[in-house]
Amino acid sequence: MEKKAVLTHPYSAYERDHAAAENAELTHVEKGSPMGEYLRRFWQPVALSQELGELPVAVRMFGEELVLFRTRGGEPGLLEKHCSHRGTSLEFGVCEDQGLRCCYHGWLFGVDGRILETPGDPPDSRLRFNICHGAYPLKEYRGIIFGYFGPPDRLPEFPLYDTYDIAGDRLVPYCITYPCNWLQVHENVMDPAHAVFLHTRISFTQFSDAWGELPEMDFVPTPAGMVYVTSRRWNDKVWVRSNDIILPNLAQVGHIWEDGLEPKEFARVAITRWTTPIDNHTCRIIGWRHFHPDADPRGIADESLCGVESVDFFGQNGERAYEDRQRMPGDYDAQISQRSIAVHGLENLTRCDRGVAMLRQLLRREARKAAEGQALAVSPLRANGAIPTYAHDTVVTVPPVQDGDDRACVRDIGKAVTDIIVKGEHHEALDRAEQIRHRIREFAARQAATTE
Repeated sequence: MEKKAVLTHPYSAYERDHAAAENAELTHVEKGSPMGEYLRRFWQPVALSQELGELPVAVRMFGEELVLFRTRGGEPGLLEKHCSHRGTSLEFGVCEDQGLRCCYHGWLFGVDGRILETPGDPPDSRLRFNICHGAYPLKEYRGIIFGYFGPPDRLPEFPLYDTYDIAGDRLVPYCITYPCNWLQVHENVMDPAHAVFLHTRISFTQFSDAWGELPEMDFVPTPAGMVYVTSRRWNDKVWVRSNDIILPNLAQVGHIWEDGLEPKEFARVAITRWTTPIDNHTCRIIGWRHFHPDADPRGIADESLCGVESVDFFGQNGERAYEDRQRMPGDYDAQISQRSIAVHGLENLTRCDRGVAMLRQLLRREARKAAEGQALAVSPLRANGAIPTYAHDTVVTVPPVQDGDDRACVRDIGKAVTDIIVKGEHHEALDRAEQIRHRIREFAARQAATTE
């Protein structure tokens, strides 16, 4: 009997072809793999600063065994795990003023991999000048340690985005480890339909009732990557929301507890996060929760819950009892249960999966460009020295259309708001956010006037 990836009649599980392969071009991240080589061309978060104390820490990135440490002088370093002398793990080394000293024979390694001392050798030994230990460059920024894992001669600038410096905003680092492939966690950000069901209708209202209203959905390219656009009718308001994907693996998410009740224009993000590949079967979300009034209009956020393997909203880790997670699953449960690597050949994508499909296409395109040595897609825009981003929540007062197609009205409002934010000469203006808010207010006033 012929085995099939897609079944077409009842009680046909026996006919399933379970040999369908995962999409290795997108999911595999080891050195030499298409996606691994692409992701290595960008600064990637490795750990939170608070995870690094007086002792070295064994870490993995892209399937490589590494050791993260901080010198007594405060400088972080990232070295290959096994000592260049006899292979002892440097996780048992001693952090010193200038580097990390191996416990076995005392070799001292600088943060750049230079061998500073080989104390068991004669004083005139030149060995340490002839070899170097493997190391990766690091940058510590706002409580997160980032590493660059690509070719040294292609080291990019460290990117600064416009959501890093908003007045009154506190960026609080957090991380969550997921026992599954990086892509199925990352692409969740381009799946707005799951918020309707997983976060609202299936178990209970995890954020607010407005999330249970099935939105009009669109997916729009930006100079940095792409956004989803969801537009919902909620009473006499239309709530337009966008999440950012900033290529390759950075995402920005709008307000978690937005309820669509109060007018707002271009309210910015609640989460900035990377989905960092540890290996093909494990990844880590590392990023910041943003704490400012726009991101917490109902006063629900709890900064004290954000940190190592913890964040302050429901369903983001596996710490709850298994039966509790079955009754009230969250993002963590839905994503890790897709298998350790989701098998794309067994999926049946629908219209609401257009964002996932579009993201996969963008990643495939960029990975192939990296393999061919072509220039990769990065935003060329700067406003006040920062790269403009597009995630937002906007709520405008527009009563429902009484004698016409209100869903078409909601779609048109979503498109108009998105055009204001994503397009236009204000991209690099010093007062970009203020210009966007002013244009949205003008648009909302015109819309309200046409319904009177």
